[in-house]
Amino acid sequence: MTSDGEPLFERASEYEALLQQGIRLSGENRVFFARGRVADLVGHLPAGVVPRRILDFGCGLGDTCRHLAEVFPEAEVVGVDNAAAALAWARAHHGSARISFADIDQLSGLGSFDLCYVNGVLHHVAPARRPTVVSGIRAALRPGGFLALFENNPWNPGARMVMRRIPFDRDAIPLSPREARRLLERCALRCLSLRSLFYFPKPLAFLRPLEPLLAGMPLGAQYWLLATNPAPVG
Repeated sequence: MTSDGEPLFERASEYEALLQQGIRLSGENRVFFARGRVADLVGHLPAGVVPRRILDFGCGLGDTCRHLAEVFPEAEVVGVDNAAAALAWARAHHGSARISFADIDQLSGLGSFDLCYVNGVLHHVAPARRPTVVSGIRAALRPGGFLALFENNPWNPGARMVMRRIPFDRDAIPLSPREARRLLERCALRCLSLRSLFYFPKPLAFLRPLEPLLAGMPLGAQYWLLATNPAPVG
């Protein structure tokens, strides 16, 4: 993803090194966090929901698209981004009959989706433009479809420290859980739940079994909102 049109990294091969400058403080890598997000999403979708078309908005290198396709084996997964280098990498490494990639500008022509996964995108969008971005996501959701919005938590000191160490996150403007909920509601999405993730770094991994008990407190390094695009009444 790019920040209001400016590339976050020039070459896809740089991304891992840039990101690792920050998240190494946790003792984990990006795969750990991606799988943790998806696992919590799967565990908290409403009962009986089986998405057939999934959108990864701001897909970057496409790793999560591949994982979503593994977790939802009957689903088609489409990743969109506006970083050409990232999309080229994603197509070369993850493209398949069920996984495809497109520029964000093509989103309106990609059909409707049952589920949209968004991680770490909005803090790279100027606050004044966020309603436009979220409204575009809502337009891509079918009536009754779901949005899973993951963001870094500015209420968590560790998350702020990590972002300061990552070159493409230093100028980002994080939004609090309260701000994120208000934004989604302003864009006519109905929020169903708010959960918080990633409390303990690897040296304190023995405490991670406590994290499900803390998920209702918006103090983890990341939080996520599950929202739905309400179906028309009548």
